[in-house]
Amino acid sequence: MKTKSFGLALLSAAALSAALFSSCKKEGQVADGRAVSASQDVPASPILSGVLGTGHFTKDTILLTSGITWHLDGLVYVDSSDVLIIQPGTKILGDTSSVSGVAGGGLIITKSAKILADGTAANPIIFTSEKATNPQPGDWAGVVLLGKAKTNVPTTTRVEGVTDLAPADATYGGTDDADNSGILRYVRIEYAGFALSLNNELNGLTLAGVGSGTIIDFVEVFKANDDAFEFFGGAVNASHLLAIDAYDDLFDTDNGYKGTISYALGLTDTTRADQSQSNGFESDNNAGGTTATPNTHAKYNYVTIVGLPNAARASQSYTVSLPGGGTATGKYGRAAHLRRNTEFEITNSIFLGYNNGIVFDTNLGNTYGKFTSGTSLANANFVHGYVNAWATEASNVFTKISAPAGNNGYETANPNLNIALLAPFNRNSPANLVPIGSSVAKNAGAFPVGATTWANGWSKLK
Repeated sequence: MKTKSFGLALLSAAALSAALFSSCKKEGQVADGRAVSASQDVPASPILSGVLGTGHFTKDTILLTSGITWHLDGLVYVDSSDVLIIQPGTKILGDTSSVSGVAGGGLIITKSAKILADGTAANPIIFTSEKATNPQPGDWAGVVLLGKAKTNVPTTTRVEGVTDLAPADATYGGTDDADNSGILRYVRIEYAGFALSLNNELNGLTLAGVGSGTIIDFVEVFKANDDAFEFFGGAVNASHLLAIDAYDDLFDTDNGYKGTISYALGLTDTTRADQSQSNGFESDNNAGGTTATPNTHAKYNYVTIVGLPNAARASQSYTVSLPGGGTATGKYGRAAHLRRNTEFEITNSIFLGYNNGIVFDTNLGNTYGKFTSGTSLANANFVHGYVNAWATEASNVFTKISAPAGNNGYETANPNLNIALLAPFNRNSPANLVPIGSSVAKNAGAFPVGATTWANGWSKLK
């Protein structure tokens, strides 16, 4: 049975939103043995906690209206088969936790549930910290979508960063690659991320076993306290993404993910780096680098990854605190760290500002062999590295390799000398990440020449 601290009382919002959201209104009275609520309902309290809705045996449609500032008090769950609708322009605040080792506010969409967060450029949906002044990365836990698409781990696997005492199903994965977890469009997620333990974290946006029926488009993660975006298996395609100042990796794919990430911008945080090393891309088949299937085979197309403005900054280290106590050394990693038997396709993309650009890690699995044999591919990419533009890596030792045919590599003190973006380390405007008209990379990256407007008006870069 569901529990929820805001009580069972719900206010009917059918009259308020029937015209706007009529396609999501539940029509029947019973489905799959569960009663169906007859209307969209607005929670009676703006403080959300526990499991939303009127009980596990009722399929609810829950509406968060833009006229109310909502709070997530601890991890908040949308139960299986329930639908959460969030109106354009709505602000949702993640409350901080007063207990060390306990997550602050967060939103988890469980398997078979849906979120319909369909904002606009003029009225994006914003998830952010409850702190009006001096918000910090990790103030709250983040947004999680759990789906029923294929992964290469058991379907009983609980998503990272969630305890085994979760009040709703926190597992992911299944057999339906076309599974639909809803819509995230024109959504900004700020200051999220939570480490339950070392290397067991919630990210800004976690997508676990999410299927291709889900829409992820025009989504920004700003100043996450772990990865900005992490894809644990699944087949969801994601486009028009901004990963800004993540603590760990900007884009992380593993556990059999095989969707496409297109038109994506990643800007590394120039003030901090993680103990696991902060990368632009990180991709594994799984933690052990085994041949478990489906094999991770992410496709990256029209991506720009920007690291540090000079080699000294790219080599900087930081003393960082660990979950549970103690410290470690945080460092910047690679523009793309391809490892642990992963497969990939990287095309029409730009990488600059790391000591090492695209790196094939040979410690576990056969990542590099899959590339040289043609299972994985890279084409029409423009890659800078202060030390190595392209390299293999074994036990943290890098060996320079030539840029593969159809690709480019640059090893210069000025990371932008050859690629020629307008001003990649000036965050005043997305236009600064566009290649100049004479650039060799003018048809590549998140903002190819002539396609500069998709991040304007709804995103933030600093």
